[in-house]
Amino acid sequence: MRHRLPLFLVKIIYYEYWPFWLFFMPLVPYWIYLAIRAKSLTYFTAANPGIIHGGVFGESKIDILEKINPKYKPTTLFFKANTGLTEVVDGIEKAGLTFPMIIKPDVGERGSEVEKLDSQQDLEHYITQNHQDFIVQEFVDFDVELGVLYHKLPISNTSNITSIVQKEFLGVTGDGTTSIRALLQKSERAKLQMPALEEKFGSHLDDVLPNGVYKNLQPIGNHCLGTKFLSGQHLINDKLVKVFDQISADVDGFNFGRFDLKVSSIEDLYEGQNIKILELNGVTSEPGHIYDPKFNLFRAYKDTMLSMKTSCLVSIENMKQGAKVTPFWEMFRLLRTHFSSDEISQNELSATKTASAK
Repeated sequence: MRHRLPLFLVKIIYYEYWPFWLFFMPLVPYWIYLAIRAKSLTYFTAANPGIIHGGVFGESKIDILEKINPKYKPTTLFFKANTGLTEVVDGIEKAGLTFPMIIKPDVGERGSEVEKLDSQQDLEHYITQNHQDFIVQEFVDFDVELGVLYHKLPISNTSNITSIVQKEFLGVTGDGTTSIRALLQKSERAKLQMPALEEKFGSHLDDVLPNGVYKNLQPIGNHCLGTKFLSGQHLINDKLVKVFDQISADVDGFNFGRFDLKVSSIEDLYEGQNIKILELNGVTSEPGHIYDPKFNLFRAYKDTMLSMKTSCLVSIENMKQGAKVTPFWEMFRLLRTHFSSDEISQNELSATKTASAK
């Protein structure tokens, strides 16, 4: 079983734990083929004309969230870097937000530095340690969290959902005799998170939960934080596509990306009710269902190539309607800056936005 393997072998054998670049390296030839078809190496930056670089990286979460109909959004506040605690608390109180709440950087990827805050002390610690623009968001206490990869072709006038990932949070169910720590040792996913869990819970990991009692240990639905991604492909149907047609109708300049959301139930999802969109990600959105442990690498690459093909078709139609691509050398420079520093400076982002608007 997977939990009995040394963790270094787990990271090698199971592709869901591979670094992003390693998984996508074999797909470079296919990207080149698509680039030839689209007549541009950076064709993908035209997928979403209303999002900087189509949403490759560096896009502002708040800029995108502001495009979404308020009925689909949790209460969300934006603060500039180094905003003082008093001003942040004042803004939170005026908005009627209460703890717990979610805090995240305005520019970030793959769940980086996303935290659930349970107290003002947690808030103070976060803004003291992080020096970038950030978002404070209402904590949505719905049980169902999904990632829905949706697209619409502007000329063909067709739309579809190609991926749904269901998120299973990292937690344990007590048996009345075994400690939380020992229960965690039965999962390689949990074992990979042990340093963070030790820091967060300390000696409480030695607590014994009553039989049948479940404890959620990580409320943030990101794979890098121990969330299990499960395929929700069986949920896709025409009715659900129409729901996301309606949701996306107000999002100007959006044609391809993933809605990360919570919903009260699958029944409400199909009715377009009680949906709260936490984030909307652009063209580099992955078909998250491929990380289901039941999938194999061949299926994962097959579905990823389908997603790449779809983004290419969307980009081609946008370019026919006049959408501009980011020049290759500009994209190369931005990528080099991004991966060498793990973030783009706010000044460079502002300059890039200004240039893109011209």
